[in-house]
Amino acid sequence: MKTKPTSEKTIKDEIRNSYGTIARTGGSCCGPAPSCGCSAASDASRKVGYSDDDLSAAPDGANLGLGCGNPVAIASLRQGETVLDLGSGGGFDAFLAAKKVGPAGRVIGVDMTPEMIERARANAKRGGYSNVEFRLGEIENLPVDDNSVDVIISNCVINLAPDKGRVFAEALRVLKPGGRFMVSDTVMIRPLPEAIQKSVAAYVGCISGALMKEEYLSMLRAAGFAKAEIVKDSPIDFASAIRDLGFPTDKNPAELAEISEALQDSITSITVAAVKEGAGRKNAKRN
Repeated sequence: MKTKPTSEKTIKDEIRNSYGTIARTGGSCCGPAPSCGCSAASDASRKVGYSDDDLSAAPDGANLGLGCGNPVAIASLRQGETVLDLGSGGGFDAFLAAKKVGPAGRVIGVDMTPEMIERARANAKRGGYSNVEFRLGEIENLPVDDNSVDVIISNCVINLAPDKGRVFAEALRVLKPGGRFMVSDTVMIRPLPEAIQKSVAAYVGCISGALMKEEYLSMLRAAGFAKAEIVKDSPIDFASAIRDLGFPTDKNPAELAEISEALQDSITSITVAAVKEGAGRKNAKRN
């Protein structure tokens, strides 16, 4: 088992390499494994709240089964709004959002993996989505103007960012006053065992980089968000994740059973809502 990366650069390199492979091969789930309870992409998406209509609405190849929830379903998107998708992957949520905001609206997807951006842009072209664009960038340093977005969505991505406080600060910066933040993510409800904390695959797989549940809300509030609350809390099935997370399943069954039980008791999927109030900060524009 590899040692958990210690530097921010190493973490990002691991994530970029893993998700680049997924973008090229069309593999499913958070990271290289079914660590968010995924199997095939469509089955995985149904489990976390997507309908058959959702699955058929986006272009083929957009849904990679990477989510742990469905933020679009409860984001209350309105015609004409501008939506920002943090960690947009193949574009699945962005395309669903585009249908909700209509031709007068706009959707921007940001992802740090070049292969994902290439795949999403190809999907947008194939599906004729003229109101969707994808930008290469990190969610800690968003290539988006101040006070320019009505709604931010994200699906099982913020847990991967080494500096989550920076992510929340950037989200607040780009939202318009009164703008809404609606994301699905993984969080811890109790500390993870040391063996899982040190697994690179567990970090890439949306597990060991997760915040404690209350810390997630506290960091949102510290960034300046108001009305931060958990609107949905769902358990995650880790039954099939152990081998792909780097644990040798042919050895020490008792230890593996303990790890599996610890995962079930430690990680959950939440959907979080918050709003930006006030006049907002005046920073230089980023294009």
